[in-house]
Amino acid sequence: MTRGNVRRRLALAWWRQLALTLGPLVVVCVFFGGDTASTPSVFAMPLFIAGIASMFLSLKPFGVYMRSLITTQKALDSPEEPTAWLRLAADRRMAFLYAGLPAWIAALAVFADLEAVALALLALSSVVLLYLYRIPRQLA
Repeated sequence: MTRGNVRRRLALAWWRQLALTLGPLVVVCVFFGGDTASTPSVFAMPLFIAGIASMFLSLKPFGVYMRSLITTQKALDSPEEPTAWLRLAADRRMAFLYAGLPAWIAALAVFADLEAVALALLALSSVVLLYLYRIPRQLA
């Protein structure tokens, strides 16, 4: 498999993860978030705080991903390049799970009638975290 094919697969995996991260929030909002007249429950604020705090859980996986990225860059055009790409993909998949936590907590917070602005902030924070895991052009 060529380097271009690997990059293309990793790019498709990123888009797939973006859909898997935001999909539950969109589905829950469409089917269960229609009542805007109700007041937020007692769990709305703790869920929002948990969503914001979950962003900090992604710090360690991000460090692992960055080290793997550097290792892959050093392994380019060497015999260990395929292994480095596989390690990078595995570390990135684990980091994707942590990056998706704010949006998934936001999907749960819809049932607690969390405000739309707070839901959008949690979804946006997941998108920003996922954006950090794009494969840089320098690795081509």
